[in-house]
Amino acid sequence: MPVPQVTLNNGVTIPQLGFGVFQTPPEETQAVVEKAFACGYRHIDTAAGYYNEEGVGAAMRASGLPREEIFVTTKLRNGDQGYESSLRAFEDSRQKLGVDVVDLYLIHWPYASHNLFVETWKAFEKLHADGQIRAIGVSNFLESHLERLLSETDIVPAVNQIEVHPTFQQKQLSTFTVAHDIEVEAYSPLGQGSDLNSDVVTGLAKKYESTSAQIILAWHLAQGRIAIPKSVTPDRILSNFESVNVSLQLDELEAIDALDSGNRTGADPETADFTQFRT
Repeated sequence: MPVPQVTLNNGVTIPQLGFGVFQTPPEETQAVVEKAFACGYRHIDTAAGYYNEEGVGAAMRASGLPREEIFVTTKLRNGDQGYESSLRAFEDSRQKLGVDVVDLYLIHWPYASHNLFVETWKAFEKLHADGQIRAIGVSNFLESHLERLLSETDIVPAVNQIEVHPTFQQKQLSTFTVAHDIEVEAYSPLGQGSDLNSDVVTGLAKKYESTSAQIILAWHLAQGRIAIPKSVTPDRILSNFESVNVSLQLDELEAIDALDSGNRTGADPETADFTQFRT
């Protein structure tokens, strides 16, 4: 079964199941992404703060795939927020990826205490208007941050990439996001592995002769979210991709919905305050 496509609010399409390279060592990134391409992934999610954009770009070139078949996302480091610094940081990311145009560029965190995300977004709008980015979006933005962008800037974000998994669903934020024609993209879609051993999930995995990860990813896909699982293990890279073949029933989706416990595994966007620069 092919990966479903999601149409963003500006008409650009993005594969609903992507492949993330958070915490993938730079020296391993090219080989890992090449494996992902071989398994069928065409959507790769990286960030300047991951320090592996060059490996993603090398894998894109080595794959032999036409550029138009690959959807690549990268993100701005917190410490690069600001109008002029965002423009410079984007060019650095573009060069490291070795592409003329980035498909999706995200503000990685609100970094709200520094009050720079609105002027940063205006730089993103310029890059988009200049044709250097096909779609622009945000990551880890809460309702208050989205409200400021919607009231003070011109372009509605195409995506809000947030932590979502069975035990941390952010339903109110997701509802607000979708109501404003912004797609929800789930990072840590498996709860960094913490949600794989739930009795509900393991029971469904047994029923469908699948993995627990496939069950959770099928849950994400059925609810319309974009999801970007990550792995450096070849077998898991492939099995995660095969989640597109799993179809859950409504009552099974609701059983996973009921696992929500507010169990955040990452930083809180309200207080997160780090530059993402290496020390």
